[in-house]
Amino acid sequence: MKVIFLKDVPPVGQKNEVKEVSDGYARNFLLVKNLAKVATEAALKQWEAEKERMAQQAEEELKKEESTISHLDGQEIEIKAKADETGKLYGAITTAKIAKILKDKGFEVKKNQIKLPETIKELGEYGDILIELSHGLEAKIRLIVAPEEKAEE
Repeated sequence: MKVIFLKDVPPVGQKNEVKEVSDGYARNFLLVKNLAKVATEAALKQWEAEKERMAQQAEEELKKEESTISHLDGQEIEIKAKADETGKLYGAITTAKIAKILKDKGFEVKKNQIKLPETIKELGEYGDILIELSHGLEAKIRLIVAPEEKAEE
């Protein structure tokens, strides 16, 4: 029986894959657990249309991310942080802080897309901070950690 997989069923098939499986396996397992549906002519047409729509959506997403990468690559951001006299920070600079600064600048970057080579615990300049977006796209930014201005009394 020919079926269209609705979910990944390792090692039998991947989601959106059309595959021939035994009738008993399809009726007793795949169809009952809603893991696949019978590949009728109408279902195959619908599957083709969905596949085409998903490809178009992926292409649009790629163009958007390429635009983001081209604007983001080489950016220099500055973060003000509290530090002691020796330059040690009272709190480390996290990927969440960097993501927030980038969001304020108009870039939609998630904290898990920012790859810090080391934990930032001191004032200074940090170059080559990698931002990895989907589709294998990457950008490098420069981070400057400056001391927060102390309020004069």
